Amino acid sequence: MLRLYRCLRQAPARAAAVPLVGGRPRALSRALSGGRTLSERAGFARWIDSSTGKLDTAGLEAKWRARWAESRAQDPAAGAPLTAEDIGRLAYILVMFPYPSGALHMGHVRVYTISDMLARFHRMRGRYVIHPMGWDAFGLPAENAAIERGVAPAEWTRGNIAAMKEQLGRILADFDWDREIATCDPSYYKWTQHIFLQLLKHGMVYRKEAVVNWDPVDQTVLANEQVDRDGRSWRSGAVVERRKLEQWFARITAYAQDLLDDLDSLDWPEHVKAMQANWIGRSEGAEFVFSLGPAAGGPPPIAVFTSRPDTLFGVSYLAVAPDHPLVCEAFLPADRAAAVLARAREIADSLAGGGDRSQGSRAGVFTGLYAEHPLDPARRVPVYVADYVLSEYGTGAVMGVPAHDVRDYEFCQANAVPTHQPVVEPDAAQPVDGGPVFTGAGVLRRIPANGAFGGMRSGDAGREIVAAAAARGLARPAVNYRLRDWLLSRQRYWGAPVPVIHCPSCGCVPVPEADLPVELPAGAALSGRGGSPLAHAAEWLECTCPRCGGAARRDTDTLDTFVDSSWYFLRYTDPHNAALPFDPARASAAMPVDVYIGGVEHAILHLLYARFISKFLWKTGAYGAAAAAQAPGADAAARAAIARREAAGARNGEPFRRLLTQGMVHGLTHRDPATGRFLRPDELEHRPGDATPRIARTGAVPATSYEKMSKSKHNGVDPGDTVARFGADATRLHMLSLAPPQDVLEWDTQSIVGMQRWINRVGRLVDSACAAPPSSTIAAALAARAQWGGEARETYRRTNVAVQRVTDALQASFSFNTAIASLIELSTHLGAVRDRAHPSFAHGLTCLVRMLSPMAPSVGEELWEVAGRSGYLRAAGFGGRGVFAQSWPALDASALERQRTTIVVQVNGKVRFRIEDADVGLHKDALLRMAAEHPLAQKWLAGADGARRPVAKAIHVPDRLINLIVK
Repeated sequence: MLRLYRCLRQAPARAAAVPLVGGRPRALSRALSGGRTLSERAGFARWIDSSTGKLDTAGLEAKWRARWAESRAQDPAAGAPLTAEDIGRLAYILVMFPYPSGALHMGHVRVYTISDMLARFHRMRGRYVIHPMGWDAFGLPAENAAIERGVAPAEWTRGNIAAMKEQLGRILADFDWDREIATCDPSYYKWTQHIFLQLLKHGMVYRKEAVVNWDPVDQTVLANEQVDRDGRSWRSGAVVERRKLEQWFARITAYAQDLLDDLDSLDWPEHVKAMQANWIGRSEGAEFVFSLGPAAGGPPPIAVFTSRPDTLFGVSYLAVAPDHPLVCEAFLPADRAAAVLARAREIADSLAGGGDRSQGSRAGVFTGLYAEHPLDPARRVPVYVADYVLSEYGTGAVMGVPAHDVRDYEFCQANAVPTHQPVVEPDAAQPVDGGPVFTGAGVLRRIPANGAFGGMRSGDAGREIVAAAAARGLARPAVNYRLRDWLLSRQRYWGAPVPVIHCPSCGCVPVPEADLPVELPAGAALSGRGGSPLAHAAEWLECTCPRCGGAARRDTDTLDTFVDSSWYFLRYTDPHNAALPFDPARASAAMPVDVYIGGVEHAILHLLYARFISKFLWKTGAYGAAAAAQAPGADAAARAAIARREAAGARNGEPFRRLLTQGMVHGLTHRDPATGRFLRPDELEHRPGDATPRIARTGAVPATSYEKMSKSKHNGVDPGDTVARFGADATRLHMLSLAPPQDVLEWDTQSIVGMQRWINRVGRLVDSACAAPPSSTIAAALAARAQWGGEARETYRRTNVAVQRVTDALQASFSFNTAIASLIELSTHLGAVRDRAHPSFAHGLTCLVRMLSPMAPSVGEELWEVAGRSGYLRAAGFGGRGVFAQSWPALDASALERQRTTIVVQVNGKVRFRIEDADVGLHKDALLRMAAEHPLAQKWLAGADGARRPVAKAIHVPDRLINLIVK
């Protein structure tokens, strides 16, 4: 052992590469530590078992969780109003709040690690950070769980919240718990009901009978978005039925153009903006009116929207929805009415049973009615009932042009509809595919049907055709949207009750604001069947009309949980306000959210609804710079700061300035290659020498793939087990390093050991550094930077490169895996530095620890404390506060360019010496001269007779190496 120690002292360059513990080589440290326990050892090494090298993660994390709990002060933003200075440096970092299922999964760990890291980073950057957490606590899962377990939904939910809060602490997530909310708390849903009443007051909520999607298992209404392409419920999997019910709707379509236009102002992923734009589905075109005869007592005219008015003369039929007003005995021909109504019911029943409404089936029936063409009164256009037309989309009627629409062509083929000849043809520059349908724009054919419009290009012809029909009162330019009004009501218990009273005399009467919240009745019977449980809570149901004082009943529907989550980010800004949903000044000071983090699966529904409600509240003066200007609690400076923040961020009530969508976490999945069955972990065995496991029963190698984690695939990973085994810091680092956040992450538990080892290496590096404090601060040393040696200059350069890359990753690109790679690279360089007393080394080390800390909080805190306790930080120019009280490293851009370097000189492929402090970019010939003049050149280039051997060839790697091939 002493021989090893002497060898290392004689070879400092080699010794620098050996892992150090307390300034000694690891092997020597183990030999000298004897049987001492972890707590008896000094520095960070006291947390590392000297025999196994394992870090005592449980003890280290428990220490810092307790320390943080002791020092965490109340966030003044939840109490006193923000000052102008606070508003100017505010950063609102928000993660989509979770449903309290009671257990975190790896997807939770990923998103909360990202959120926590960004919040800590921005605090170190001097920002005033709001980083709240709450619970999306209403919804069917709690109701179903209550039925299965025989407990109240509130009790089940509260227990799950407590469990998840404890788990969030285990992954070292630091949230503003003084801002915590739960949507099932009456103090929250009182204001959800208030917002509903505001929508009702402004005509943005209405009630109507509508055909709805009914889940026969969960006994509730589903929005169209909650029905999959096979016609099944998104949650229960049941085949969805179509029923007519009185329902509440929000008039989101009134904001369709605003929602579309303002996407351009958002710093969101382009694919998410495209998904929203496609969902809104703006189509420009025209609405044409087809008359069915004399207006008095006859069938009403049929209005149809088309985005291709240039094809009007190619109409072969009109198609209406099965429940279109025209499809009734009063308007249908007497000899056709019974058959048409029966067939229409069959089509409707088929759709209710999950039939495809837009593809595949082309069921239809001729009504016996003919419509008059708007510009050719002599043409009679047959009217059909079709399964692909829905009453809630557009006008509930479309025009069929089989020569220019594939769906219309297929309908004609399936129903023997006589088709009209093509009216548009490709222009000379367009390719012709020779098929029966031409769907592109082109030139109107010069045929009698097109009349004076023949020869016109499609765009010009469309405008002229609309103008001609408009002159007869039978057309108008129109814009249509795919977006439908938002169905708000649900027939379930565990949700915010609709705050409306139904009076036989007064109709629908809003509950007075003073009577909010309308609380859920305790002890309601839950069965999961028979509609809303509130309809059977007689004592709660029966009430008095607030207008006439007569007997009345409460509305028995509850609000869609998307209503709860459409405004929670505003409540976070003022969570304890008992007089308003939020103070206008406080909400305006914080909004919009600077970074919103969550799963891409919420790219349409939640984000669209949140944008709608936020815009409504902004337009009606609930918050925004204009509202803050009228708020009594904000001074002039704060109002000016609010106006500047709104002008700099997303305007028009957009709630989320920047969106970070993280991909799913996939787990390693094993299948039996013979049967395709998913294999449980206990069905696999690891044999010595095998890189992959085998099936224990057969010895076969299983088929492996990475798939979305689920119980059925036996590929789930329990975050609690992972944190207990490897530590929260290593788990977080591993999660961040595996893939960019927007990508699918393929979780590999085994490789997390690499992060544990890196933590230990950084810990030993800090311990060894503490034995050799810097000779001065970096600020004092920079004045003499021109006289630094090559190693110091390179260390300073590499440190600034790391600062630049990590800062960019956490602030702009979100490439967190690149940030960690940069930190590892910096730590590797620091581990090889020989002159550790130079201020450049201390600067690099303190930058490394500060940049590591948001990603690995307890490790960062401990490393900083170790360095502070030894006096190292004082010598480096830092105060005694914790690492998260320190400033983020500043970038010195002048140091980024590499000016000097060390050239390795090889002779016949073996390293013989180095040219230190060489100019960057030296030519190969100049390096050959320098190598020949080096003091060690004679030793390695001389022959047996002492004469210099000629260099036959030189292999040059610029700025790094030159290899001399000698005879």
